[in-house]
Amino acid sequence: MEAMEDDSLDLKDDHNHNYCASSSSSSSSSKVRTYLSSQLSDVTTVPQSACPPVPGGEPGTRGEKLWSGTTGSKFVDSDSSSESSEVSETDCTAPPAAVEGKFSLDSTSKFLLNAMAVEDYRKNHWPNLEKAIDRLLIQNPTDHISVSYAQIYSYVYKCVCQQHSELLYNDLTLKITNHLQQVSTHLQASPPEDFIENFNVALTQYTASLQCIVPVFMYLNKFYIESKLNRDLREDLMKLFADHVAEIHVNTLMPLLLEAHSMPFQVQPSTMASVVKGLHSLRPDWALLAPALFSGFIPQINPPAVESLLPDYAAHDQKLQLELSMNGFPRGDQSRKRASDDS
Repeated sequence: MEAMEDDSLDLKDDHNHNYCASSSSSSSSSKVRTYLSSQLSDVTTVPQSACPPVPGGEPGTRGEKLWSGTTGSKFVDSDSSSESSEVSETDCTAPPAAVEGKFSLDSTSKFLLNAMAVEDYRKNHWPNLEKAIDRLLIQNPTDHISVSYAQIYSYVYKCVCQQHSELLYNDLTLKITNHLQQVSTHLQASPPEDFIENFNVALTQYTASLQCIVPVFMYLNKFYIESKLNRDLREDLMKLFADHVAEIHVNTLMPLLLEAHSMPFQVQPSTMASVVKGLHSLRPDWALLAPALFSGFIPQINPPAVESLLPDYAAHDQKLQLELSMNGFPRGDQSRKRASDDS
């Protein structure tokens, strides 16, 4: 009985609840070291089976999962073909109850993990998105380009899940800005007689492209632009056209529009309406540069009519009818007009 007590492990608890083995025998110390070593190995090992499956993808056993920090950190999937490469730390089951601490990486390891994630974005995600954006920006409204919108949507989803929203937004705006600068250069070389038509083509083509680009970047718009920047993606991209194309050429465009408006059918009415309405949607203040022009296509541009100015309105209408008749637009055959009852 005494021999068994000598071989037993005698642990003493100090005031900090640190358990220490008594120095009764060398075999007892060896057992303590073996026990603590096994517990320590449990702390630094996180079993793959502890993580739940990645939403929309394969379980956590596929590919390598890299732990990128402590509280609020994420798992980053090195396999870029999976549907989602992010699982929060809190989604994983806790370590054994005997372990109270959490494994954490130092700042150097975190920096390396972030660098790996950005490198994956630069090599895999953004190049594919850039090609799709190029094809959408150069298409004509009547063209039907084969683009996998589901694939673009998937790339955007991955970028947002991997915390690359700001990087993706900056790359997207820079890409479109460079495209619009090329459009502006092309308009600069347009002859005056074709300037209105070329501007309308550029505006129509860009607006049609946004109808495809904005929906596939829905996740970026919802979880970054709207929630953090308090803006809208389409409004931001239309502002880019106003800043880099319309504002640069508005001083050239406005006199041409006024000249075309004074000579009916010099420019197609549909083209005139498209350009004037487009300018007003980009910058409503531009209507002040030519109120008479904008009021012909957009209602409520001029101030409300007042009774005291009715004679002036009538004189303006008579002047307009006279100008039309002088430019080859007769009022028609008045002889076929039904006679009044007084005649």
